[in-house]
Amino acid sequence: MNTLSLASLKPKECGRIKEISGCCKAKKRLYELGLHKNACVKVVKNDFGPIIINLSGNKLALGRGLASQVFIEN
Repeated sequence: MNTLSLASLKPKECGRIKEISGCCKAKKRLYELGLHKNACVKVVKNDFGPIIINLSGNKLALGRGLASQVFIEN
């Protein structure tokens, strides 16, 4: 399995969250949004600006700094 940050995935790529790094506030914020270990995510848009992902049928926009702290196994 390959481990990449969420910010490095291309549109239409998907994977399962393996790890979330960063400070406690960032981890808590991502967990409150529904991003936790073993959650499946699919990238909708990753060209410029925020990264838009699909998580359980809901679209979320994440800043690049926050998205680079989420590591995906694909």
